[in-house]
Amino acid sequence: MQSMDLIEILKQSEGKTLEFKRDLSSPNGLLKTLVAFANTAGGLLLVGIKDKTKSIFGIDNPLDEEERLTNIISHNIEPLLLPEIEILPWKKTYVIAVQVHLSQNCPHYLKKAGEDKGIYIRVGSSNRMAGPEIIAELKRVTRSQPFDMQPMVGLDSEAINFRVASEFFASVRPLRQADLISLHLQTKYQGRTVPTVAGILLFGKEREYYFPDAWIQAGRFKGNDKRDILDTLEIHDCLIRSIEKATEFVRKHSMVSADIGAVYRTDRWNIPQKAMREVIINAVVHADYSQSGAPIRISIFDNRVEIENPGLLPFGLTIEEIQCGTSKLRNRAMGRIFKELGLIEQWGSGIKRIKEECADMGLPDPLFEEIGTHFRVTLFTERITAPRLEEKGQAIIALLAKRDGLPTHEIAKEIRLSDRATRTRLITLIEKGLVAEICTNLRDPTKRYYLIRRD
Repeated sequence: MQSMDLIEILKQSEGKTLEFKRDLSSPNGLLKTLVAFANTAGGLLLVGIKDKTKSIFGIDNPLDEEERLTNIISHNIEPLLLPEIEILPWKKTYVIAVQVHLSQNCPHYLKKAGEDKGIYIRVGSSNRMAGPEIIAELKRVTRSQPFDMQPMVGLDSEAINFRVASEFFASVRPLRQADLISLHLQTKYQGRTVPTVAGILLFGKEREYYFPDAWIQAGRFKGNDKRDILDTLEIHDCLIRSIEKATEFVRKHSMVSADIGAVYRTDRWNIPQKAMREVIINAVVHADYSQSGAPIRISIFDNRVEIENPGLLPFGLTIEEIQCGTSKLRNRAMGRIFKELGLIEQWGSGIKRIKEECADMGLPDPLFEEIGTHFRVTLFTERITAPRLEEKGQAIIALLAKRDGLPTHEIAKEIRLSDRATRTRLITLIEKGLVAEICTNLRDPTKRYYLIRRD
């Protein structure tokens, strides 16, 4: 264990990987925390500090308490958990630091409660008893057996719609029947070829019979809560096609009008469209389809869009880590398919792109949360700053402020770029809601660009 800076730790709030305990007088709560840390993403427990207030009471007899703590852990947790324990001096007293790493021997549980009721995971700053689905996932992670690569042993190879799969791959490469094995859409089981979970989820003929919650529910609500619903859509199509349908639904409800001068009126997006689509793709590819009870949900409000999928972050990951680019796939087979089809780019880059697009539009950072047994991403739609622009974008805005209603070639001449490069920048400005394109159709030779006025 590296030497710890207690002051720096105290600047942090309790959360997924940090907790404070006043003393060892109530060891049951402490044991639940250590079990949850080991099962979820590791963590640090500090004994001698009161939670909430962070008042340092300290430990009077640190060596005796360290030995007591070691015995409590060894006698009450199975399989055996061996955390790193350090005594930290603080003025005239001490604090005991217990560092738990993500265990390779999950699931750990409290001996007295047994495996059924003694397994805990960490959700935010609380410990949650793991239900059967979470326990099953913990065991799969330990065995390195992703849920989506498991065989559907009661089915045969005909359960996959090969024609639909081929249509999606047509723009990438011809799909052969044998490719279904290498793509982990099918697997060999006791001499037979059977579909995997991924095969049924993506291209199964009866997907919802086996996975009744593998669909997308979208709704547009009035105001900023769920009291009044204005529009709703249930998307039960193939999951890949469902992404496009869900994106279109959000796009339809994420437009606000803006005046252009005294004559024209157009529509602009109030959220970054690429970021929204990325979040929806992530929700589909990272969902925990072993859970039951709720589909992927998209909720649109006046001031935000919430995209929520079943399943917490994969064990071993924290919200802070995914925002720094760390990636860990729950559904490896689905992830490979999405990457080959061009739906996912480089692993770990999606969150960065989402944050950058929000910042470019002057929107707050998206919010990432684990709620219950679900993961939610919130994209906010009310700007807090002016959109960020690169040099040529600024030049276009300055030009249109002086000479509104210019065609592409005149703008290109003024900013000294090719028509094609200028068009690319104009599209970006349109997406940011700064510039409007006025035309009768895409090939209209009289197409003009106007600065969107905001009074």
